[in-house]
Amino acid sequence: MVVEDDPDISVVVSGILREAGFGIHAFDQGQAGVDAVNRHMPEVVVVDLGLPDIDGFEVTRRIRTFSNAYVLILTASSQELDTILALEAGADDYLTKPFRARELRYRVEALLRRPRLRTDTPHLTASSLMLAAAPEPDPAAEAPDGPESLAHNGLRLNVSTRTVSVGGAEVRGLTASEFELLHTILVNGRVVQSKEDLAQSMRGGVEDLDRAPDEQVIQVHIANLRRKLGDSAAKPRWIETVHGFGYRLAAPVEPED
Repeated sequence: MVVEDDPDISVVVSGILREAGFGIHAFDQGQAGVDAVNRHMPEVVVVDLGLPDIDGFEVTRRIRTFSNAYVLILTASSQELDTILALEAGADDYLTKPFRARELRYRVEALLRRPRLRTDTPHLTASSLMLAAAPEPDPAAEAPDGPESLAHNGLRLNVSTRTVSVGGAEVRGLTASEFELLHTILVNGRVVQSKEDLAQSMRGGVEDLDRAPDEQVIQVHIANLRRKLGDSAAKPRWIETVHGFGYRLAAPVEPED
């Protein structure tokens, strides 16, 4: 899905992706794009920030209430604040205009290399972006079901269903990027992962020769992940910051007597 009001840019973006083998739906209004995402449920949505009715930030926020599609933001601004706001709204990546055809294809293909979140659940609601109300503690929450289940301090991540739960309550609203970051941190345990390591894991392990890893992108994704999990940077239960190096899994919490 391409949501871009400049007809020239829309034609170029659509043409580049169509040549790469993608089916394309294009819209020049933000709300029309949101409605179309709800109808067609595309794999990837390319959204321009400067739309005539609602801006790309709001388009992304509305898409995130019901879809786990990958969102790539197009922006003519190189301001860091715009990048941060786009990622906080739920975007997975961004691309600054002007861009090369090869770079756009790379960004979309890199997104598609990331594992998808579970797609067999009902549409998300706005309130589901927060942690669901916790049920009674699950005594088996710390016992992984097998190699596809990772558990730590009451959190469980299931690779096969692409779900995360805390104390038995499913955490909804995680983007594919946030899920992949959490999975990487859980797999590596107490081994520190640099922002470059985490950026590469989100790209499926493929080196990006055109653009250095954007540390700000990783920082914003980590902040969003902490917020949705209810974690604290000051007293981490799952994601610990190692200043000057990166991130690692927080130490195990001793069960209370």
